[in-house]
Amino acid sequence: MTKLGNYIAGNWITGDGDGQLLYNAVTGEAIASATTKGIDFNKALEYGRKRGNPALRKMTFHERGRMLKALAAHLLAQKEKFYSISYLTGATKADSWVDIEGGIGNLFSNASLRRKFPDLPYCTDGEPVPLSKNGNFMAHHLLVPKEGVAVHINAFNFPVWGMLEKCAVNWLAGMPAMVKPATITSYLTEAVVKEIISSGILPEGALQLICGNAGDILDHVQSQDVVTFTGSASTGLLLKSNKQILAENIPFNMEADSLNCIVLGEDVKPGMPEWDIFLKEVRKEMTVKAGQKCTAIRRIFVPENKIEDVSIALGKALSQTVIGNPLNEKVRMGSLAGQTQRTEVKERVQKLLAVSQIIYGSLDSVELIDADINKGAFISPLLLLSETPFANNEPHEIEAFGPVATIMPYKNMDEAIELSKKGKGSLCSSIVTANKTIAMQYVLGSATHHGRILILNNDCAKESTGHGSPLPMLIHGGPGRAGGGEEMGGIRGVKHYMQRVAVQGSPTSITAVTQVYQQYAKGNTDIVHPFKKYYEELNIGDQLVTDKRIITSKDIDEFAALSGDHFYAHDKKTDFTGTMFEQQVAHGYLMMSIAAGLFVDSYEKNPVLLNYGIDELRFTKPVYPDAKVYVRFTCKEKIPNDKKIIDKPEDFKKGDDIEKGIVKWLVEILDESDDPVIGIATILTMVKKKG
Repeated sequence: MTKLGNYIAGNWITGDGDGQLLYNAVTGEAIASATTKGIDFNKALEYGRKRGNPALRKMTFHERGRMLKALAAHLLAQKEKFYSISYLTGATKADSWVDIEGGIGNLFSNASLRRKFPDLPYCTDGEPVPLSKNGNFMAHHLLVPKEGVAVHINAFNFPVWGMLEKCAVNWLAGMPAMVKPATITSYLTEAVVKEIISSGILPEGALQLICGNAGDILDHVQSQDVVTFTGSASTGLLLKSNKQILAENIPFNMEADSLNCIVLGEDVKPGMPEWDIFLKEVRKEMTVKAGQKCTAIRRIFVPENKIEDVSIALGKALSQTVIGNPLNEKVRMGSLAGQTQRTEVKERVQKLLAVSQIIYGSLDSVELIDADINKGAFISPLLLLSETPFANNEPHEIEAFGPVATIMPYKNMDEAIELSKKGKGSLCSSIVTANKTIAMQYVLGSATHHGRILILNNDCAKESTGHGSPLPMLIHGGPGRAGGGEEMGGIRGVKHYMQRVAVQGSPTSITAVTQVYQQYAKGNTDIVHPFKKYYEELNIGDQLVTDKRIITSKDIDEFAALSGDHFYAHDKKTDFTGTMFEQQVAHGYLMMSIAAGLFVDSYEKNPVLLNYGIDELRFTKPVYPDAKVYVRFTCKEKIPNDKKIIDKPEDFKKGDDIEKGIVKWLVEILDESDDPVIGIATILTMVKKKG
């Protein structure tokens, strides 16, 4: 019998004793055992803090992002190996795709997120905060990686995705991980971790794996660690109440199974595209992964006058689902993850039947292909009907974690909203409607009780990722019963693994710390024009103060004629009585154009390849004829731009082979008054590297 390995402190080790037996969910055969007995979890955590954490912390966001990209590419090349193991969990090819390639997709997505961060190990958070009248005292919030380990305690239903969607974020943030997958399917997680470790892409200590009981691991976490949990609400509460977590105020992000719902809008009738979209979505959510998803639809709310039509149509749709051995290409729904799961689902359904009835499926029998119901953990999809959803709480409180959902009627949208809230907090909800007013009413009425809401109709159905698909750039979590946590979410998710600190000081000091030029900081002036410097030669704070130029009425007239912008304030013949202006005023875009003429070095070729855009452009006061203006032009921030990898010659575009980066410049348009700033903007240029 194969014993699963635990990857601890840089070594693969097996625990003491025989451990827990793990079974093929389809055939019932024992395939491995797992145990963590004898492992010193305190030493394992210390190893992550002292070895993995410093290695990741010193890497920049861009280095970490490229690391994720390389790891994703490596795992993608090995995916068929993972698919062959995934079938043992009862998953079909489609189920496994969500788990395996969905997890790898999280690595790719977070790798791309590096472009939202500086090429530094840390980053700023939000906007700078001025704290004094003359601009000599200010503050900025900074995010730095925590000095601990991210401990991930995961559920059994997604042994790959559950690990990679969390690790992708903590690695990008600069923290190592210790992963504890649910034991029952940990053999698939172990296979993926073996590939990760053998690749050598991660620094040592960035990942450790526990296959078996979590033991006393939470008794050894410290204030710089982060703990995440995915699973049942009851288990999550038990872990969250750990004395050490409470004593050390350790961040605990919980994503718990919830009673997610879908609402059929009152406007949707048989024959409408939305009717078929609704049926397809419910069927998919009940049968994908055999309903073993934390985001699966458990409650179906339907206008009371359509209950019968929906019940018949859903039963017909579910009857077309072929169930059995996932290795058979005809099979569309496999088994549950194990016999214990099937027993638990049946027990939960029995409780639901106290206030409902089965209108499709059977608790005791199911037609299978290439499988034996006595050996595998198979169960029929079960569609229940509860006709009194306000009188009975069971459908809103009891979750059967399998292909089980309950239809319930509502009279109007206010009732549908109230029923959605009876789940006391859900990961996600959907409403199928072609009516934008109904959609708005539902979203605003139910948003307090859901982490994500999908408005599904014919406009978006073809491209929609669906009710139950968490996405890397969106938060995954929900209030109340759903755990109150937020995973992923793009930049938001990264912040869970970083410490926010407010830094106060002079603009020059804050510039030095943040490596982003702050207005009023001392600039670096020299005789070399900034546009003549290659990307590597530019320093934050490199500054040019331009010559002055007088703005004339003729300039304003000619710009109006050229641009076609004849707004009354730009016409010198206007009677300005009762307006905000004293006389003819220059166009804001004229001032920006004149600013470019002042700061651009245009007489010979230079490393600046092109203007990439303008951010945060503001015109702060009017400019009248005869004003004398000039520009303070400062290197604000530098962001690497990775050279593209060209797979096909026909995909090559001019410039793809040039090593370059993006440089942000602070443009301050000034005059000679006591309040000199006329306009301010951040422009972006693409600058060639010296190479």
